[in-house]
Parts: sequence; structure tokens; C-alpha cells
Amino acid sequence: MIRNNTSYRKKIFFMFFCCLLALVLLIGRLGYLMLAKSAYYTNMATMLHERERDIKAARGMIVDRNGEVLATNKRVCTVSVIHSQIEDPDEVERVLCQKLMLSKEEVHKKIHKVTMIERIKSNVDKETGDEIRACHLKGVKVDEDFKRYYPYGELASKVLGFTGADNQGIIGLEVKYNDILEGKSGKILTMTDAKGVELDNMGERRQEPVDGKTLMLTIDRNIQEYATQIAKQAMEEKQADRVGMIVMNPKNGEIYAMVNVPEFDLNQPYQLPETVSANQPEKQDRLNQMWRNMCINDTYEPGSTFKIFTASAALEAGVVTMDDQFSCPGFVMVEDRKIRCHKTAGHGSEDFLHGIMNSCNPVFVNVGLRLGTDRFYQYFKQFELEQKTGIDLPGEASTILHKKENVGPVELATMSFGQSFQVTPIRLITTVSELINGGNKITPHFAKAVYEQDTLVGTFDYQNQTQVVSDKTSETMRFMLEKVVAEGSGKNAQIEGYRIGGKTATSQTLPRSAKKYISSFIGFAPANDPKVITLLVIHNPKGVYYGGTIAAPRVKKLYENVLPYLQIEQSEAL
Repeated sequence: MIRNNTSYRKKIFFMFFCCLLALVLLIGRLGYLMLAKSAYYTNMATMLHERERDIKAARGMIVDRNGEVLATNKRVCTVSVIHSQIEDPDEVERVLCQKLMLSKEEVHKKIHKVTMIERIKSNVDKETGDEIRACHLKGVKVDEDFKRYYPYGELASKVLGFTGADNQGIIGLEVKYNDILEGKSGKILTMTDAKGVELDNMGERRQEPVDGKTLMLTIDRNIQEYATQIAKQAMEEKQADRVGMIVMNPKNGEIYAMVNVPEFDLNQPYQLPETVSANQPEKQDRLNQMWRNMCINDTYEPGSTFKIFTASAALEAGVVTMDDQFSCPGFVMVEDRKIRCHKTAGHGSEDFLHGIMNSCNPVFVNVGLRLGTDRFYQYFKQFELEQKTGIDLPGEASTILHKKENVGPVELATMSFGQSFQVTPIRLITTVSELINGGNKITPHFAKAVYEQDTLVGTFDYQNQTQVVSDKTSETMRFMLEKVVAEGSGKNAQIEGYRIGGKTATSQTLPRSAKKYISSFIGFAPANDPKVITLLVIHNPKGVYYGGTIAAPRVKKLYENVLPYLQIEQSEAL
């Protein structure tokens, strides 16, 4: 059969049209990809062929109120390898083992690991890093890095805190103000071929890091050092379990020093003072205890220092005056409970002023019962003793207190002289500060200002207008507490030429049968216009354990140096 030529032409035309249409579509698609999506695919190609390595930002310094550096950085190196770029694995392995003091097995495993980049070791000292760099090993990268460094080692360790390997804060102020201190990391960008080998003629692109800001604290390094020295002496001489001390400005809450003995070395924060079991959970628990800040994380029964609160509440409520008379036969009966005075023979007849001067428990039991449970809790709330202080450190503990409905006469009696409930040292010193500074609420704090390259960029505002007690009550408390030091149980804190106020305390820990005590003293100066206040707490001292005997003299020793240093003028005592 003879086929029609027209049929062939139609088929050829149809195939040509299909091919032309496909060609037009392909050209259109290609034009779309090359023009409209050019930037998108260029960026993807760059990312595919680009290798990036981080450049750590220098963490901001921490300085004391005088600009003394408490935390800074040391230049170190991070050594890494890029598997696809290594030309001589044996030589790389040999050099890295030798220079970094690592095992052959560890290095061999890492350099043969097929990853974009593998870190061999960080925090390598700069000299060693420079030696490795000088070997010009293909595939080995030595990048500049920073390691946190604390010039004073143990000083204020549980306040400053420390950072981890990633330069992030772990505890203390380092974690509280991490956003201010950490800065922003940069990058090193290099171009590679399809095999991941760097292109020699392409060079590097750098995104420079932004260093962290400098944090200025209220801490005074000189006061912190001297307070630490006194606390260590107290711990050694009295074989105590631990010693805490806070030195603060009672007018505005600025903390000059916070001591927690024993401290730890901030440059070696994971080094325990003694060998521990290989059991990791046990080791971590011991580390957590070593890092613990007893001044804010732990509560204790304050004992007689709390009589400042009971006296202030009673004066404010009008249930007692300084001249009210009491009788102390050496004990007081509350229901079926005999509550003893520290002076077993009793103080006899005495007014309220002498009751606080003598730290007489029966007097304060009677004052507490005059207040009653409702008013006692009312003032507990008014003085904000049930609340946290808001100090700028993580982990502040809350007050441990009976529910009001569970408080009977016996509980109220023991609470009136500082037992059967617990507060933190920072809560106690903050409340006492408010009761003697004219009644003005304060927030204890460490952060003072932020600097960027020596330029002030911000300050911290802690102003508060709340009045927790009247100025008259505050003035009366200052007078009575000065008499405590001048003539009463705190006389071992007297300093010639200075007016000192304060209160001693000796409390017994639970269980009472263990016969363990906490000795403390809270003192302020000048008594008529307080500019500095100190709380010293000694846990489980051996031998003599009375606060007036072992704590008061040590605060006196501190003030003999600190008061002239703070340029507090001498004045005639009462």
C-alpha cells in the first residue's frame, strides 16, 4: 500500500511543534532560575561550598566598684580538623598526639571521622597553638579562643560564679548577667571545591565577633579580701563547719562583700578538695555543695539577732516602751513549757531596754505574747520577712515559717526570740538594714553599672519608696542596739572613737540533742547614721560558741580596718 505523504508531514510537524514547545518551556524555566531565582541559588551554592568556623567573642570583664578586675579572659586556641582536607593523616596524628598530649587512639578516631569539622581539643594554651600552626598541616585548623580567668582565684567564688567550656555562665553572677557578658560570636568562612578541599586562591571571609560588655559590681575587692581573711581565721580557730559573712550598705543595699568559707578556686571549679568516689552522681552532688552560696541558698534559725524584729514590731504596735518593766527569774513558763534564759540565775527586774541589752529570752517571750499571733504575722509580712529579697543571684531560698493557724502560745514564744523558723542570712541583714535606716525598703544587689569599651552604657536602678517601719521606731532601734554594744551582750564589738550598734545571737540547730550551735553577730556603724552593716554567721564552732564571745570580736576586727577605709568619721559614743 502506498502511504500518503501528507500523513508524514503532519507527524513531522507535530513532533517539531512538541520539541519547540519543550525548548521554549526549558528556556523559560532556565531564564526564571537564572534571573528571578539567581540570588537564591547563588546563596545555596555558596553555602554548599563554604565552610565556617566560629570565632568566640571575648566575654565581658567583671570589675569591682573601683575598677579592679575580678574576672577577665586568657587567649587560648581551639584545634580542629577537617577530614576532607587532610593530606597526610599519619603526620597529623603524630603532631597532634605530641603537642596536645593526647592518646593515639583518641586522635586517630577523630581525624578519620567524616564530618564537616571535628574539634580535637579546646582551651589549648596559645604557645602550643602557635607551634601546631607553624607545622602547616593540611586540614588542621588552629583558631583563636578565650578562656575565663579569675585573677584572685577563690575570692568571692560563690558570688562571681564561673563559665563552662562554651563560655556560658554556670553559677553566680556569670549566669545571672550572661546576656550582658557573653557578646556575639563571629565566623571564619572559607570556600571549598566539591570534595570539600579549600580553594587556595579564594582566601577567607571573616565576620568579626562582638565582645561582651563590662559589668561593674558594688563589691569592693579590698573589703572582700579582708572579710574572707577574717572568716577563714574564724573557721580554722573554731574548727567550724562553714562561715558566712555579708558586708552591705544599709541605706541602698549595695553589697561590699559576701564571703562563704570554704570557697573554691574559680580557675579550677571542678576540682574537689579531696579524692572522691568514681561514682559520678556522688561527685556531682559534692560539686553542687562546694558551689553552694550559704548566704542566699541556705536558711537557718537566726536566734537572738531576730529580737531586733520583735522589738521593732512591738514598738511600732505600741505594746511596749523602752521603760516597761519585766522580771526574769531565769525562765518563763508558757503553757507546760519552761523556756530558759541564757543566764540561769535570771536578770531579775529590768526594763525593756536592758532586756534587749541582756538578750533576755523571758522578756522577749512576754513581748511576743503581747503582740499576739495575728499582729506578729502582720509585721512579719509588713517587714517582708516571708518574701525573697530579690537579690541578683540565682537560687535565693525562701523563709521557712509555721502556718499561722498552727501557731500556739509556745510557738509564738519561741519565734519571738528567733527559734522554730528559718531565714536566709541575706533576708535577715536586709530586714535589719530596713529597720535601722529610717524604715526604707532596700533591695540587696551586686550589679552597679555596665560599660562598653570604657564608656558607661547603663546603670541599675534599685530605688524603692516603700516604708516598712516609722522613722521614730527606727531611731529607737538604733539607740537600743547601740546600747547593746556599748554596755550589753555585744560589748566585744566596741571600737574606740566609733559608735557601733549590733546584736549577738547563739542558736541551736536541729536536732537539739546534737548540741550543735550557730554563733552570729550583726553590727552596723555609725550607730546614729548607719553606712555599713555586717552579718557574721559561724556554723558549729567547737569549744566556746557564744555569738558575743566569738562573732562580735571578729566584726570589730573587720570594722577597725573597714571604717577608716570607707572614710567614716569617728564620733563620741553614747
